[in-house]
Amino acid sequence: MTEVQFHFDLMCPWAYQTSKWIREARAERNIVVTWRFFSLEEGTRQEGEKHPWERPWSYGWSLLRVAAWLRRETDGNDAVDRFYDVAGRMFHEEGVGVHTPDGAQAVLRELGRDPGLLREAIGDESTNDDVRAEHQRAVDMGIYGVPTLVIDDADILFGPVITPAPTGPAAGRLWDAVLAWTEFPHLYEMQRPKVEADRKHIEADFAPYAVARGWSTESR
Repeated sequence: MTEVQFHFDLMCPWAYQTSKWIREARAERNIVVTWRFFSLEEGTRQEGEKHPWERPWSYGWSLLRVAAWLRRETDGNDAVDRFYDVAGRMFHEEGVGVHTPDGAQAVLRELGRDPGLLREAIGDESTNDDVRAEHQRAVDMGIYGVPTLVIDDADILFGPVITPAPTGPAAGRLWDAVLAWTEFPHLYEMQRPKVEADRKHIEADFAPYAVARGWSTESR
């Protein structure tokens, strides 16, 4: 059995595709996935800007607070898995703006939960503490973005960065390739250049996300 800590920010379309892949891969291989928080808003914050926990509502950070509350108060890691799965599908595939309070309540309804739980999650300051502590832990490990995998508490890998997510046996083969990478601790980077056809492919895959996010940068 291989244990994977999957660091995500729900706002990232690349992390969402990788999350779809890791769910497929765990069905093909003996993998246990633990979902961990990482805030792109905090990670890209500029000097003088408010921290996300200093705002009444803060897009991806607030969604992580809901996930933190569900993890603690309901079904643990499984609750985060389902929340990310549903919210990610709505945001990145259906173009629903789940990063607003109304959108977050829509996710809770889709999960069969009381949308009033949003008020409890955001009203509980300890959910800020939970997300902040998990984000800082990731930063202290050297993690700088998402998707990032921590494999068996030993190997930290950014990626794989892929769209669309492989399914079935292909997902298993990609997992085998990721594990092969861990055999070479000083193999730091390998990247495929993006040509115009790649840019068009990515734009088409991420079109619902571009509509749903409603702003021109990813630093909110």
